Amino acid sequence: MKGQNKLFFAIIIALILGVVLGGIVHTNYPDSADDFSKNIKLLGTVFIRLIQMIIAPLVFSTLVVGIAKMGDIKMVGRVGTKAMLWFITASLVSLLIGLVLVNWLEPGHVTQLPITDTSSASEIVNNSKGFSMEDFVKHIIPKSLFEAFATNEVLQIVVFSVMFGIALSAMGEEYTKPVIKGLDIIAHAILKMVGYIMWVAPLGVFGAIAAVVATNGFEIFKVYAIYLRDFFFALGVLWLVLLLVGYMILGNRLFELLRRIKEPLLIAFSTTSSEAVFPKLVEELERFGCNSRIVSFILPLGYSFNLDGSMMYMTFASIFIAQIYGIDMPVGQQIIMLLVLMLTSKGIAGVPRASLVIIVAACGMFDIPVEGIALILPIDHFCDMGRSMTNVLGNALATSAVSKWEGQLES
Repeated sequence: MKGQNKLFFAIIIALILGVVLGGIVHTNYPDSADDFSKNIKLLGTVFIRLIQMIIAPLVFSTLVVGIAKMGDIKMVGRVGTKAMLWFITASLVSLLIGLVLVNWLEPGHVTQLPITDTSSASEIVNNSKGFSMEDFVKHIIPKSLFEAFATNEVLQIVVFSVMFGIALSAMGEEYTKPVIKGLDIIAHAILKMVGYIMWVAPLGVFGAIAAVVATNGFEIFKVYAIYLRDFFFALGVLWLVLLLVGYMILGNRLFELLRRIKEPLLIAFSTTSSEAVFPKLVEELERFGCNSRIVSFILPLGYSFNLDGSMMYMTFASIFIAQIYGIDMPVGQQIIMLLVLMLTSKGIAGVPRASLVIIVAACGMFDIPVEGIALILPIDHFCDMGRSMTNVLGNALATSAVSKWEGQLES
């Protein structure tokens, strides 16, 4: 927690220094602004490439482990099926709310930043209308896993990971346990690397903000205010939907549940990590009356497959970055992005800023400038507070709802 606070303050300091330096260049040396921006952005490039470096192994290891462990669903029968139906539905609804509201509110259209590599923008414009099902199928099915890894083709890695995970789950736990355990260790090691790489974020923020302010002046801060306003409005809509569904299932007991989990919600909000409250959430859900076996099964699954706040943020942030660079994505491509995010986000743990890795991957797949992620990093901490708290609410509702459906929710 102290480390997270230090990182937060380091990013804020980097933001301020970047603004000061960029403002000095923009005001006093306008003729040198373009060259300055080109060079200082290399700091952001270092950070982005470090993030891209871990995308393929992270998606592979987490997805395989998550799917292989789903073999436990056979032991709990109906409970597992109902849980997965809830997870899939909630994820789709969360992604769709983010997609609809970011297109309606258009927070990225306040200003428009130039794209350094214009070929990516022209390519997406030229190919958007000519997109065919044949191209989509070829993009999904990998010719080689190693080629998919080398080129960071996330969808192809997902396809192989799903098939590999299903194969492992069908072979029996005793036989495949060493493989699953090994991949689980790899996944945790890579998530540990995410923590290390995030300490490069202040340099990335410094470079990105200095470059943007040097070329565009101080208009970028108008974008931040509107971005936060629109995101928390979208988060409020998601909460309203979740609480309405929760009330339909639990009735007046919903308010008792909210009283029970108020402390985990506050901890998740302050630490920006839904995993930080896992033990406390288990305890409170059992006190609420949920069956302990259902809690111990659904909650761990939910932390990989039911991150509602993070899901909504993924579509919201990805389309925002496209908007701010003036990339007009057709509805068809946005729906494909939604489905891609639906798949690639599964298995990503609820640790601080883990969703940024998936956003970078999605932007890269759809030719959206990945350096745009550095622009939202300074305010990502505030967004992370909201989405982490939403993840906790979604998992508490899922566990309580399944317990109620199974007739095992005690008064």
